[in-house]
Amino acid sequence: MKFAYRFSNLLGTVYRCGNLNFTCDGNSVISPVGNRVTVFDLKNNKSNTLPLATRYNIKCVGLSPDGRLAIIVDEGGDALLVSLVCRSVLHHFHFKGAVHSVSFSPDGRKFIITKGNIAQMYHAPGRKREFNAFVLDKTYFGPYDETTCIDWTDDSRCFAVGSRDMSTWVFGAERWDNLIYYALGGHKDAIVACFFEASSLDLYTLSQDGALCVWQCDTLPEDLRLKAPTGWKADLLQREEEEGEEGTERETTVRGKATLAAEEQQGKVKYSRLAKYFFNKEGDFNNLTAAAYHKKVHLLVTGFASGIFHLHELPEFNLIHSLSISDQRVASVAINSSGDWIAFGCSGLGQLLVWEWQSESYVLKQQGHFNSMVSLAYSPDGQYIVTGGDDGKVKVWNSLSGFCFVTFTEHSSGVTGVTFTTTGYVIVTSSMDGTVRAFDLHRYRNFRTLTSPRPTQFSCVAVDSSAEIISAGAQDSFEVFIWSMQTGRLLDVLSGHEGPISGLCFNPMKSVLASASWDRTVRLWDMADSWRTTETLALTSDALAVTFRPDGAELAVATLNSQITFWDPENAVQTGSIEGRHDLKTGRKELDKITAKHSAKGKAFTTLCYSADGQSILAGGMSKFVCIYHVREQILRKKFEISCNLSLDAMEEFLNRRKMTEFGNLALIDQDAAEEGGVAIPLPGVKKGRCWAATTTEGLLVYSLDAQMLFDPFELDTSVTPVRIRAALRQRDFTRAILLAFRLNEKKLLQETLEAVPWDEIEVISSSLPDLYVEKVLEFLASSFEVSRHLEFYLIWTQKLLMVHGQKLKSRVGTLLPTIQFLQKSIQRHLDDVSKLCDWNRYNLQYALAVSKQRGLKRPSEPPGSEEEAGASEDDDSLHLLGGGPGHADGPLA
Repeated sequence: MKFAYRFSNLLGTVYRCGNLNFTCDGNSVISPVGNRVTVFDLKNNKSNTLPLATRYNIKCVGLSPDGRLAIIVDEGGDALLVSLVCRSVLHHFHFKGAVHSVSFSPDGRKFIITKGNIAQMYHAPGRKREFNAFVLDKTYFGPYDETTCIDWTDDSRCFAVGSRDMSTWVFGAERWDNLIYYALGGHKDAIVACFFEASSLDLYTLSQDGALCVWQCDTLPEDLRLKAPTGWKADLLQREEEEGEEGTERETTVRGKATLAAEEQQGKVKYSRLAKYFFNKEGDFNNLTAAAYHKKVHLLVTGFASGIFHLHELPEFNLIHSLSISDQRVASVAINSSGDWIAFGCSGLGQLLVWEWQSESYVLKQQGHFNSMVSLAYSPDGQYIVTGGDDGKVKVWNSLSGFCFVTFTEHSSGVTGVTFTTTGYVIVTSSMDGTVRAFDLHRYRNFRTLTSPRPTQFSCVAVDSSAEIISAGAQDSFEVFIWSMQTGRLLDVLSGHEGPISGLCFNPMKSVLASASWDRTVRLWDMADSWRTTETLALTSDALAVTFRPDGAELAVATLNSQITFWDPENAVQTGSIEGRHDLKTGRKELDKITAKHSAKGKAFTTLCYSADGQSILAGGMSKFVCIYHVREQILRKKFEISCNLSLDAMEEFLNRRKMTEFGNLALIDQDAAEEGGVAIPLPGVKKGRCWAATTTEGLLVYSLDAQMLFDPFELDTSVTPVRIRAALRQRDFTRAILLAFRLNEKKLLQETLEAVPWDEIEVISSSLPDLYVEKVLEFLASSFEVSRHLEFYLIWTQKLLMVHGQKLKSRVGTLLPTIQFLQKSIQRHLDDVSKLCDWNRYNLQYALAVSKQRGLKRPSEPPGSEEEAGASEDDDSLHLLGGGPGHADGPLA
């Protein structure tokens, strides 16, 4: 249970590629992020990533009309049928080719996928269990080039498919007598989107060159006639009816022709072009890249390669407004069910925007790091995570909601190190631009900028436990610079290293600074003794990372030869080492000339972090694995695979033989052809007892303890049963009931037992609990704060336990630190929510009293006979304001 960590959330990346979707209620956006899917809850301001991953980057996502199911297809054609209710994978399927788009029919009975130049219709999976969830119904041929888009009519009778060959095809979902297929031209570039009008067969088609064609159909959807089977088909249907096999499914093929003979067109559906509009002005060329249409409000949203989007009202093509939201192409557009919110995805910058077009304001505006994230740090209470990237940006993320709430852009080059001070409200960063900056999270400003006498590039940064001293290591001058946080003055420059400084760390308990360098040494500097070098630790290879144990009694160093060595900083004696070469297991890049086994010899751990209790150490580097080692036993406890995304380079140990041709490796033919990619270089960050995070090529991955384990007993024997626990509660023997409940360790029974204790007896019960069970009660309270409504009751429990057992808990602070931090994080979240509510209510009350007072002063000047009316009006207004009022409908009082 202790190391049952599971993937919890993905931060730092909000959109990568693929199509965006709104949920049925219109309050959440489903965004594909690499090979994962994140759901952004706009109403509750939260985001969570589904616990699943595809083999390649996700290409398209199809959502069922009821919002219960989703079909997720990756670039390799592998599909996952996912239940959005229970957040689990129900079925795996392979479409045997790259799929461009997928769409459910409005009635939810069928879905269409487009791949190559064909469209395939499948029976949609139902709510009952099925041996094969995907059954092919029909295959439609017609386009000569790749298909690009799909749209259904409202009654699910017909659908339209756009193609790169500049044609749009209308197919019948059933074998209609007067509509089997119909081909539409009129464009000079590839079709980007096609949309049916509401309750009609009228169609809009949009092409990449910015042209919109309006097509009118001479037939209503209800006038479509089913074609009666003839010949052998009629005999086959009759035989099936006689044998009782009406439910058998047979695959059929529909082959379309671009031109029909005159006799074939008689009595068939016909289309005529009513109008053709152009988005681009004369002399201006801007590729149309994405579009969405809301049929009820007749709103057309189009996105372009320049980052501009237009809103038009159809069919008149009236421009509502135009706005530039990015300098990169708009890759995907979606409109929610009410037509109020529009979601935009920009893959170039990794942006996800939700725009409310009527008020012209952002509902959501999130963007990840443009380049790789290279460093991160948790705040002391675990509520915030700060990340630094090669793009020079510093972003602060809320670990509960998953959103970035502030971005600092003062650095002009890549950020190399980030850290929090012990207060949790100041962030210190180092950068290759030669500055170390301190940021205030109260006012969101850069209040200190620290520089060196000569321009230098800083590779790492550290802050002491008092938050008074800042140190930064130089990459080019091999020096360590010391500043004062209060004054911003340079206090000292520490010389002695003969290579670039790779890592810095202050001893949490003493005024000692450890600096690691490529010169194969770690130096310990004593702040109390004028920064004199107290010890120099000689290593067998270049040092890449250094960190102290939380109690300051041990030092861990990662070196270039894939080793982690442990040292006693007091006596400068090595106490142990771990060989990590075989645990890194790197893959082979497509352009590598040597095998993965030989390339692994040059790989090493680049970052280290102790667990809060100091018993384990977390290590990661140039690999897709993150390892947890037991420090004392020096063995591997757990290895996490950060990503299984084969769209990234160096994920496989051997080269793909399909890419080997008679001309050599396909990757060597055109090295600049790939639009996306990268090397998976996970850089794990800080582990905070119950959760840890890693900055990776995929984004900021957060892992947390698996809370879904239902049965994890403690000192269990045959006498511990739910019956005996409830019997003890009836006898009002609460202490015994709590001890038995924690031995059984079943969450619902624990909640029932604790909540059965009267609030005025909590202090007595708390004092009678053994020390071993106090930690377990505190941990349960911390998890209960997340979901329970009994806030005051659990706060009383927490207060009494800490008051009674506080002195004894201090002696075990190392082992209790994860639990206390988890408890602090839960209480702090409630404090923030309740304080906002109280501030809002206090403001409303003050405003109501001020209005009442002002009207009371005006009363003597009012004409006689109007006092009752004035009093009634005053009371009505006061009550109206206290209730929130029409202008405060979204306030906490409403």
